[in-house]
Amino acid sequence: MIVRSLFFASYRDLAGTDELALELPAGARVSDLVGRLRARGDALARLPEAPVTAVNMDYAPLSTELREGDEVAFIPPVAGG
Repeated sequence: MIVRSLFFASYRDLAGTDELALELPAGARVSDLVGRLRARGDALARLPEAPVTAVNMDYAPLSTELREGDEVAFIPPVAGG
């Protein structure tokens, strides 16, 4: 199945792009996607092991099962004051 990964702010800087489409096996979870991204051997290896994510615009834990065409957003920590 193909899922889209969306990157914002500092995660976009790591990925070097706003989005990537990746093929994952059926039954894959968000944690599998994170592992695949971290294993690429590029700057995404610095992606946290447990980043904040949203699947199809809803916050989702790493245990969320993915489906064909899902959109997974990686939401970086935000500093403010």
